[in-house]
Amino acid sequence: MAKEDTLVIHEIYSSIQGESTFAGLPCTFVRTTGCNLRCTWCDTPQAFYGGTRMPRADVLARALATGTELVELTGGEPLLQPGVAVLLRELCDAGRTVLLETSGEADVSPVDARVHKIMDLKAPGSGESSKNRWSNLEHITPADELKFVLATREDYEWMRETVRTRQLPQRTPNLLVSTVFGRLAAKDVVAWVLADKLPVRVQLQMHKYIWPPDTVGV
Repeated sequence: MAKEDTLVIHEIYSSIQGESTFAGLPCTFVRTTGCNLRCTWCDTPQAFYGGTRMPRADVLARALATGTELVELTGGEPLLQPGVAVLLRELCDAGRTVLLETSGEADVSPVDARVHKIMDLKAPGSGESSKNRWSNLEHITPADELKFVLATREDYEWMRETVRTRQLPQRTPNLLVSTVFGRLAAKDVVAWVLADKLPVRVQLQMHKYIWPPDTVGV
């Protein structure tokens, strides 16, 4: 069996989309196992290891069986597995609106153009800022989203300069800013954004307000 024909899956479940411009909508999440980064604030370390190897066709069938219009591939880092690009295309072919959560380190160029990429740009507080693959910005379209997760004022200043020097608003209007839960006050970020007139969208991780922050499968 070819590498593309199976995937190591941590979990498949339905909930609401907790962040992004799709926040609040019913969504099926396909969470893959494995990540090559170790962000200091990672909230899904349980997906680093383990999981179940499944035929890609079974993953597709389970994702479609939930009946939600929205399907997201997340992780871990989904793009570490060759079968994910194929699965994304198959979900699009099935008429679903498809989201991909990706770290910004993995190459996004193989991703189907119909997929909405939600790509991190890692600030210094993550400990992984050196891993940003800046060439990925060439594959970001107005339908995609760039996400910054901030832990400190220094992270905010880095984001502010990145938005300006990389001319991110010219690539997509969907520039998302969230805080590390419990580490940086959202109201402070709002004040900074307003003072600097940054063209970004401050967002909260809705699922962490609905369920306890350490709840899995939601």
